[in-house]
Amino acid sequence: MPQRPDGTEGAEPLPTFRTGRGRRAMDSVVGLLIRRRLFPRSYMLTTTGRRTSQPLTHPVTPVERDGRRWLVSPYGQVSWVHNARASGRVTLQRGGRTEDCAVRELGPDEAAPVLKEYLAITGPPRRYFRADKSDPVEAFAAEAAEHPVFEIVPIG
Repeated sequence: MPQRPDGTEGAEPLPTFRTGRGRRAMDSVVGLLIRRRLFPRSYMLTTTGRRTSQPLTHPVTPVERDGRRWLVSPYGQVSWVHNARASGRVTLQRGGRTEDCAVRELGPDEAAPVLKEYLAITGPPRRYFRADKSDPVEAFAAEAAEHPVFEIVPIG
C-alpha cells in the first residue's frame, strides 16, 4: 500500500470539489460560450432539484462514441448526480437546441472505459482522479464509485 507523506499507509486523498462564488461566475461565462457553440464538445445540463423542484444548470462535457453518449461526474457525488438519479431525466442544451433525455447509471466495469475516454478529452478535472489517462482501463473501474457515469438516452 502506498505511503502518505506523513508516513501513514493509504492513497492520497483527492481534492474536494467546492462550488463557490468564483466557480458559479465561471460556470456562467462558460455557459454563455457553450450556448454560442464556442465549446464544441460541451453542453449545458439541466436537472430538476429533487427537493426544490427548481431547474439547476451546469456545464458538462459528455463522452461521445459510436453514436452513444455518456455523462461523467468528474467532481463526484454533486447535486446534478443526485437529481439525475432521482428523476432519471436530464435536459441538454447547446446553441438553440434543447434535448430531453433519460439517463441510466453504469456499473464500474461498464463505466471504466468511459472514464478513461473522459480524461483523454478534458483537462481541469484530471486532478480529481487517481487514475491517469495513460493507465489501463482496469484502473478506472475503481474510480466509478467516486465518479458516476450515466448513459444518455434521447427521449422521443
